[in-house]
Amino acid sequence: MKKLLLAVFAAVVGFSVAAAAVVSLPAAEPAASVASSYAVTSAPWTGATLSPTSGETVAIFAGGCFWGVEAVFEHLAGVKSAVSGYAGGSTHNPSYGDVSSGSTGHAEAVRVVYDPSVISYGTLLQVFFSVAHDPTQLNRQGPDVGTQYRSAIFAGDAEEQQATEAYIRQLMEARTFRRPIVTEVVRLETFFPAEDYHQDYLAHHPDEPYIVYNDAPKLVALKRLFPALYREPVM
Repeated sequence: MKKLLLAVFAAVVGFSVAAAAVVSLPAAEPAASVASSYAVTSAPWTGATLSPTSGETVAIFAGGCFWGVEAVFEHLAGVKSAVSGYAGGSTHNPSYGDVSSGSTGHAEAVRVVYDPSVISYGTLLQVFFSVAHDPTQLNRQGPDVGTQYRSAIFAGDAEEQQATEAYIRQLMEARTFRRPIVTEVVRLETFFPAEDYHQDYLAHHPDEPYIVYNDAPKLVALKRLFPALYREPVM
């Protein structure tokens, strides 16, 4: 799907880097809640406390094409690394082609390693639901359609799962979005890193039409809505 869109965008629409300054959902998205990607959701009631000691903690998020989700988390202070990959499926060590077929059950996901003394899990959730993706789209994100583009959070333990479920309930009770949140919250089994060419894709291909139109606006929104968290990643 992404390869087809790149060809269409380049040949017909002719997007430029200047489009990255436009904060809007893709034209192909039907009646989505703009707040889902470009407005700050409420702060979480649980999971927002910083750890008194530094360290490394892992969280795994899926929200459509992993290029943009990875870039958002890479630009957060306290995040040590963000790796694109696959989670939630049945095939061992699948390829991008396997996952793109929709037959393996995997979602394109991002493994985030962060320092809990600098940024909390609750803050990661807030950014994920505010900027990284639209949690009301079922098995798609914008122009990308299929279960591999579903919204999901793969919890590492019971505490993380409970905090995530509590935050989703909080957002739903507050009627943050115009449509129901469809984000899956499941326990992580295995995460498989994606091929090397997917890593840091936005940084390596900033002028690619798909990136300019779908992913670069997320960074514009992140910097505008969470200025205290935004940082340029060390490549």
